[in-house]
Amino acid sequence: MAPAYFGFDSHLLGESARAALDQVAKLMRDHKEFEVTIEGHCDERGTSEYNLALGERRAQAARQYLVMAGVAIERVQIVTFGEERPFESGYDEAAWASNRRAHFVVQQTTLSGGASD
Repeated sequence: MAPAYFGFDSHLLGESARAALDQVAKLMRDHKEFEVTIEGHCDERGTSEYNLALGERRAQAARQYLVMAGVAIERVQIVTFGEERPFESGYDEAAWASNRRAHFVVQQTTLSGGASD
């Protein structure tokens, strides 16, 4: 599943980020047994505190989009990693752009609650 990428110092969803989120939303609507954790990530520029906050804003923006697309908020968790878990190491725009993302971790839940015999 493709991540949603963000511009420098931004948590606004661009066209490619919305396209990635549309895929996640469809999967979640089609599979009610799935939950998703959205991980907010940043490139290495900025302080650790700033990047943690920006990563959280990115994850929140992605979650809000999924909820608006019909996914129950209870099925969407968020976490921020700031700059701590880069996709790519490197000190150029290509590496930085790859690390500015919302990453999706989908897990299947066990649905229970039916009558027992």
